[in-house]
Amino acid sequence: MRESGTSDPVAPSRATVLALADSRLPIGGHVHSGGMEEAIASGLVRDVATVELYVRRRIRTSGLVAASLAAAVCAGELDPVRAEVEADARTPAPGARVASRAQGRGLLRLAKQLWPRHDWSTLGTTPHASTAFGMVGRTAAVSPREIADVVVYTTLTGAATAAQRLLALDPAAIAACTIRLTDLCDRVAAEAVTGLATVSDPLQDVLAERHLFRDMPLFAS
Repeated sequence: MRESGTSDPVAPSRATVLALADSRLPIGGHVHSGGMEEAIASGLVRDVATVELYVRRRIRTSGLVAASLAAAVCAGELDPVRAEVEADARTPAPGARVASRAQGRGLLRLAKQLWPRHDWSTLGTTPHASTAFGMVGRTAAVSPREIADVVVYTTLTGAATAAQRLLALDPAAIAACTIRLTDLCDRVAAEAVTGLATVSDPLQDVLAERHLFRDMPLFAS
């Protein structure tokens, strides 16, 4: 008799997509601020209004890029090896690469438990988060648009939640901020499935590099 959860694959469902977008997913996202810690330390983010401006910018740039890569992998348009090359090319800051691969490693570890019969060897040991999300989406039989939704949404919530913790902001105000940004998330996810995005954001690259040299940071990135 096969034990549930050890050898049986997880059946595709809407709940699977929701679970992948859950901030409690143990992939290490809770220790990454998406540049928010450094943005706050630099005085760029101070309150809910500036949190929203920063997160909007992040969704439209790194969120779009990561979602487009994940969607292409999920659709079978990019194999994992090529996806890693494309992700590296779109992540010039070494600090941002480290953060992406750390989260990809966490997602891969979870995926191996959920789909133990799947061959994950093509991902290596430390894939970019976008590559890992794409392969998880393909394995879970969710659509490229659905996995793009997940990636964009986690880009939003990761940074917003970090800001709430760092600035001791009203949780209700941050929740309202994230809800206001859902339309933007939908538009960016829809754009992500139309092709690989090449947009860049030098500000986020600078913040990622500065964070590497911060004394006793609260977040890994």
